[in-house]
Amino acid sequence: MSRGLFESARSCLDLADPAEKCSAVTTFGRDFESGLCFPDEDYPLEPIGSPGRPPKPVLVDPACVPRRRLGSQAGRSALVHAVAHIEFNAINLALDAVYRFRGMPLEYYGDWISVAVDEARHFGLLEDRLSQMGHAYGDFTAHNGLWDAAVKTADACLVRMALVPRVLEARGLDVTPGMIERLRAAGDHDTVAALEVILDEEVRHVAIGTKWFRHCCRQQGRDPLPTFLELLRERSDSLPRGPFNLEARYRAGFSREEMDALTAGL
Repeated sequence: MSRGLFESARSCLDLADPAEKCSAVTTFGRDFESGLCFPDEDYPLEPIGSPGRPPKPVLVDPACVPRRRLGSQAGRSALVHAVAHIEFNAINLALDAVYRFRGMPLEYYGDWISVAVDEARHFGLLEDRLSQMGHAYGDFTAHNGLWDAAVKTADACLVRMALVPRVLEARGLDVTPGMIERLRAAGDHDTVAALEVILDEEVRHVAIGTKWFRHCCRQQGRDPLPTFLELLRERSDSLPRGPFNLEARYRAGFSREEMDALTAGL
């Protein structure tokens, strides 16, 4: 049975239970790949609000999230929980990119559905690892910074593509290798294995953001480099800071001119 593309995305977005959301996203991905989802352009587009999420973790100001010291089991558990929370939010971000921005090529929707499927799998990897460590998702506090960025960029696809995958998610490309090294030194090879899978696949996710940012620039007759730098200065809460994982960022589509500007502090 065929289903509406935007209705399906919204249905997944609204689910609060993580297991139900991940299962629904996986089904959504299979249905899209099988040609069972059609763009239902007349499906209502609601202003962005809060996505479906469980009552825990309790969301606090980012400054109130405890620092994670990886030399202890408790610190490593808190780190895995923090990354799991990022991945759960990333599911919602990918679904909102499908639901919110209408009139894009079908390939755009396929790309972001595939990202949602990957993020759901990443969340499952980290949830399993948390269970092995004696914890569950919701056991630690978390912050809402990633979804706050979605709210701030809900007005335009070009802005969302520039400032979420190419700024916030790209930051993960920079910091994850260092986390992996510290975890490896602590002997936590199971967490290392999960993060290595996530890091490799997140390069593609950032590349998808780059691809559609440049598509939107072409549509509007804008030059991607000054447009990206202008949005960073005017719309980003904080500018990207090095050190940068240049190899991963180049694989994700960043140009040398962009990285030169970021390295120089714009």
